[in-house]
Amino acid sequence: MAKFTLIGSGLAGGMMAAFLGRRGHEVELYERRVDPRAGNFVGGRSINLALSTRGIHALQQLGIADEVLQHAIPMRGRMIHPAGPNASNIFVPYDRDPSKCINSIGRDALNAATIEAAVRYPNVGVHFDHRCTDVDLDSATAQFLQADDENSRSSVVAGASPATSEQKIEASGDAVIGVDGAFSVVRRAMQRLDRFDYTQTYLAHGYKELTIPPAPDGSWRMEKHALHIWPRKSFMMIALPNPDGSFTCTLFWEWEGPRSFATVRTNDDIRRFFDEEFRDAVPLMPTLLKEFRENPTGSLVTVRCAPWYHGDKIALVGDAAHAVVPFYGQGMNAAFEDCVVLDECLAEFPDDRERAFREYFVRRKENADALADLAVENFIEMRDKTASKRFRGKKKVDHLLEAALPGIYLPLYTMISFTRIPYAHAARRARRQDRIVYLSLVGLALALVVMLLALIAR
Repeated sequence: MAKFTLIGSGLAGGMMAAFLGRRGHEVELYERRVDPRAGNFVGGRSINLALSTRGIHALQQLGIADEVLQHAIPMRGRMIHPAGPNASNIFVPYDRDPSKCINSIGRDALNAATIEAAVRYPNVGVHFDHRCTDVDLDSATAQFLQADDENSRSSVVAGASPATSEQKIEASGDAVIGVDGAFSVVRRAMQRLDRFDYTQTYLAHGYKELTIPPAPDGSWRMEKHALHIWPRKSFMMIALPNPDGSFTCTLFWEWEGPRSFATVRTNDDIRRFFDEEFRDAVPLMPTLLKEFRENPTGSLVTVRCAPWYHGDKIALVGDAAHAVVPFYGQGMNAAFEDCVVLDECLAEFPDDRERAFREYFVRRKENADALADLAVENFIEMRDKTASKRFRGKKKVDHLLEAALPGIYLPLYTMISFTRIPYAHAARRARRQDRIVYLSLVGLALALVVMLLALIAR
């Protein structure tokens, strides 16, 4: 069995460590942050997660899906909050089958569950407060800076600020897997390689996390089994339910421009903007001004690179290989699917790790690129189209065709969220379906015209 050094114990890091541990490999997992199981989660930058079929499948492989779903709230559709003082909310189901839903879950609860799944194997070790600074690709050796705990404790006891001294740590093994996010240190080392392709693209929008607290009796102040959307053409706000009765809201707004994060400077500016655009939400957000001022504004980046491996020494998983914007709710699900596929490839080629890494890359690259495109397209759909009658009509037609042609016609959203059809295949199939429907409608219209002309001619 091989020894793997994993960099990053976020969602996919814990998941990957658990899969490798289950196979009997020796695993050392390193994370720059503190242990999330200790309740040290810091809010303000974490978009709530939407757990769906692909992610649930990965959790099922480790036997923890039921446990995780106890902390989740099923969302059966989108609750649209149109603009205008007298506009009524509109519920748009995700699927004709009401049992098909995506699940709102907090990042901290899911992260803790994946780490717990990993450490139940005695061959898996986890090390927090270890910040990776570089990776030697050819020797599969990672360098870390570890906080000096003794100095930190003595500073706290003395009432001083925590000491900043760090000690250098080195870890080596048979292979390093970078699961360290969109700004991966492992990938940064790979970018020094000849013929390594890398691009990153930012949206013109940023995001800010806000909160709708529970009602005094602990209940939800809005429909709990829905993803709430306030579509406003060039920007939007969403809200996902939490088990404690609260909603995590996220405002997606331009960084710059005549009406943007850059132009909101005072409390009056903030209040005026929300009163104009999100009138029904404002009474539910008592800490709006404080959170808007204090919570950071995050960026939205898409990362593409190739290849995701270097010989039999290095592999990239999740956002380190293919960060996507969050508008299809698939970033975490795709990262979990990476773990499943890499695990399958390592099992398929147990004596040829380089081939396993290469096969994993071949199977996932096209799908990751397709998801990146779909995520940006869905942002435009969510902010621009969800409030329109045409959008709702298209959804009804999708559901009617799915019912009339079971197993033949599947809406794109259904394929992405409620099946494990590869992303690229789903995108191609949806385009073919749309062309067939369009041509069928055109043909039907022409036939009606011909019939009408024939009747007139009589």
